Amino acid sequence: MSSQTILIVDDEEKIREILALYFVKEGFQVAQAVDGVEAIRKVDQVKPDVIILDIMMPVLDGIEVCRQIRKFSRVPIIMLSARAEEEDRIVGLELGADDYIAKPFNPREVVARVNAVLRRIPNNEFTSANQLHFPDLHINIAEYTITTHGRTVPLTAKEMELLWCLASRPGQTFSREILLEKIWGYTYCGETRTIDNHIRRLRQKMEASETTPWDIKTVWGVGYRFEVRE
Repeated sequence: MSSQTILIVDDEEKIREILALYFVKEGFQVAQAVDGVEAIRKVDQVKPDVIILDIMMPVLDGIEVCRQIRKFSRVPIIMLSARAEEEDRIVGLELGADDYIAKPFNPREVVARVNAVLRRIPNNEFTSANQLHFPDLHINIAEYTITTHGRTVPLTAKEMELLWCLASRPGQTFSREILLEKIWGYTYCGETRTIDNHIRRLRQKMEASETTPWDIKTVWGVGYRFEVRE
């Protein structure tokens, strides 16, 4: 049984009540919010272990709420939406959401997805070592920062986890599908574009170029690898 807290954010009372019933049965503490503004306030007050966040809400929609939360917290976020368009899923993932579930859904599946996300947190590969060092590049996953070119650059949670996955195995090529599965913990069919967008932003933040002693190289038709030049 869990003793963790889940924040359910949805403007539909019936959905909140159904999900709350299932999560209480699983031993979770449950907090609720009916709109985006209340959700941000509850994150600060309750310090939830995971958030279930609806996209279509009054005041602030879920996309903006996710964007605001990621400015101060890396709490896992699972997004809900009645809209199944690919662009919604991609935007949510790029903003740092950990999973995406389309309505209508089976409450048991939501519980299973939450448990899967929570299982990854205390026992993932990133906790065994906090730092990686390369010429003119220091990666600190404990602080979610990199230091390069004499400056410290903050990264989002997914940017850091993606970089760590690649940089902890220099020279190894990862397919986009494998990266999605390793970083998001779930296979998002047809959504490999989110990996390309994250890699592009990482290279920009790192100021990677042909002259840096390292780079994230594209392996055409396959995926990416972190490369340290001789």
